[in-house]
Amino acid sequence: MTQAALLQELPAPMNILMLEDEPLILMDLEFAAEDLGCRAMCASSVDEAMEILDHETVDCAILDVTLKDGETCVPVAEALAQRGIPYLLHSGDLDRHDETVRGLGAELVAKPASASRVIARAVSFAQNKPDETAVPQ
Repeated sequence: MTQAALLQELPAPMNILMLEDEPLILMDLEFAAEDLGCRAMCASSVDEAMEILDHETVDCAILDVTLKDGETCVPVAEALAQRGIPYLLHSGDLDRHDETVRGLGAELVAKPASASRVIARAVSFAQNKPDETAVPQ
C-alpha cells in the first residue's frame, strides 16, 4: 500500500509506540510516522515504553528486539499482547535472538528497511489489512 493510499484510509491519526534504542533509527521512524499524520510515541528502553503504555492510548507498536544493557522488548511485547494491541518487530539482530523472536510469534520487518515501509506496515497491520510490504518470517 502506498503512503498516499494509507493517508486516505486512516480514519484518525494513529498513536504508534516505537521502542528503539538507536537514536537515528528512532528519529527516522518518528518522521515517517508524522509524515502519515500519526503520533509517534518514542521510547528507548523498556521502562520508557511501559510508562507510555500506562498513560497513553496506543494503537500499534514497533519494537526493536535487542536494546541497550542486555534488555529485550519481551516485557513490552507481552504487555501489548495482554492489552490486545498489535505490534511488529523491527530487528537486525536475529542471529542472537531468533528464539526470542519466534517465541513472540509477531510479524517481523528485518533491518535494514526504510522507515516509511516499517510505518506503513505497522499501520496496515493495526488496521488488520494484508499488505504487500509484509516480510515473511
